[in-house]
Amino acid sequence: MHATTREKLILAALEPSGFVTYRDLEVLLDASPATIRRDLTRLEEAGKIMRVHGGARIPELAPISDSALRLSGTPFDKTITQNLAAKQAIGRAAAALCQHGEGMMIDGGSTTLQMCPHLAGLDCQVLTNSLHIVTALLPQVGTNILLPSGSLFREQNIILAPAGEDSMPRFHAPKLFMGAAAVGPQGVMQQDVILVAAERRLMARAEQVILLVDSSKFQSSSGAIVCALDEIDILITDPAIPAHIRDMLSAAGVEVVIAE
Repeated sequence: MHATTREKLILAALEPSGFVTYRDLEVLLDASPATIRRDLTRLEEAGKIMRVHGGARIPELAPISDSALRLSGTPFDKTITQNLAAKQAIGRAAAALCQHGEGMMIDGGSTTLQMCPHLAGLDCQVLTNSLHIVTALLPQVGTNILLPSGSLFREQNIILAPAGEDSMPRFHAPKLFMGAAAVGPQGVMQQDVILVAAERRLMARAEQVILLVDSSKFQSSSGAIVCALDEIDILITDPAIPAHIRDMLSAAGVEVVIAE
């Protein structure tokens, strides 16, 4: 990962709470402590951060801008209606992988939202950062819902947790269900680096990463990289997935599930 990319991810990780720990940076950046120290030194010399005990924080004279509570990309109220039939089929297929009483993490998104109606009666424990998903799960008496603390990003109705470990529930799950803005040879991508930091923290708590994307997500391959393809265990999509994309995923060891 290039130094410029690492610096952008560090600054993005700071935005929700103004503080990030060294431990979270090691997970996010997949870099050595020495490399992270050099990155932080450059950012501190540029006046963008202050190094403190246990991590780094935003300088007091550099308040978080209004844009920190906005994410790049299409607002949720528009994405929810795009390719809806495919997303509903993908959501059903994803829920079919869930076992009665198990814990899981569901990342916010218009496709992962479609899982929710099919979790009724499974009495699962769900950690999610999406208020849309919370609303969908609330009528399910047997579903236990956990939320991280953090800042609310209104356009997506999503909570992005601060980087500090203590702000996230002590939660480990067999499965993480998440979406993406794009999937290509470079890996899984999001349109905002803030989402990258949040999703990397969830991935670190999961035994199995399951990606839910409709076939339109294979038409673009731009954005901030969340992870390489070989970090995904299962990808659920619709029958319109191009053959060469399916071959690419299989070559990376990803199990592809087609939701009819």
